[in-house]
Amino acid sequence: MSRGRGPTLSAGELRQVAVAVLVRPALWLVSLRQLRRLVAPGWWRRAPWLPLPPAEYVRFRLVTAYGSDGPDGPRDLARDLVAYLQWCRDSGW
Repeated sequence: MSRGRGPTLSAGELRQVAVAVLVRPALWLVSLRQLRRLVAPGWWRRAPWLPLPPAEYVRFRLVTAYGSDGPDGPRDLARDLVAYLQWCRDSGW
């Protein structure tokens, strides 16, 4: 995770997060639902042209979840994302 302008994922971190979701078909629908709920409006008009949540929201969630700018590494990030998606699925969110 970057500590500069905002949280960013390296290629390796992004790959691990993607694989963590891809190997769990039960989480595909909930991950798409959450992505749709969290992406910044008009994301296609701004670089990097990816459907990402607003940086301020991500920063807030990282501080409330970890007490800092992010987890200790990509393994923690992937594990925590899967736990979050399972919680969303189980709670009907």
